[in-house]
Amino acid sequence: MLLFENTFDALATLVSWIRSLLGLYSYIIIARAVVSWVDPNPYNPLVQFIAKITDPLLNRIRKAVPPIGGIDLSPMIAIAFIYLVLDKIILKTLYIYLFKLSQPAMFRGLIP
Repeated sequence: MLLFENTFDALATLVSWIRSLLGLYSYIIIARAVVSWVDPNPYNPLVQFIAKITDPLLNRIRKAVPPIGGIDLSPMIAIAFIYLVLDKIILKTLYIYLFKLSQPAMFRGLIP
């Protein structure tokens, strides 16, 4: 049982790291939106990095949802999707499930 509990604990930690990376990615999307309001130097390595990281997701959203009144909604849609669907529904549920399985059996009520 100890092997399974430790395995589930490691998986729960991995899910926690993924949730943290998604939070960081959301901040990068926000940085992309803020940078688009000014006239950035396209040869700046930081601007190129941010564009390279966020463009694959934002371009897919832009194809599905065109700009409304000249306003690009793709960053808001991406952040909402990351926060609501990926983080709060899928990963948080998976984390709680794995965390409960990582607890010793006597604490889960399986052993009297």
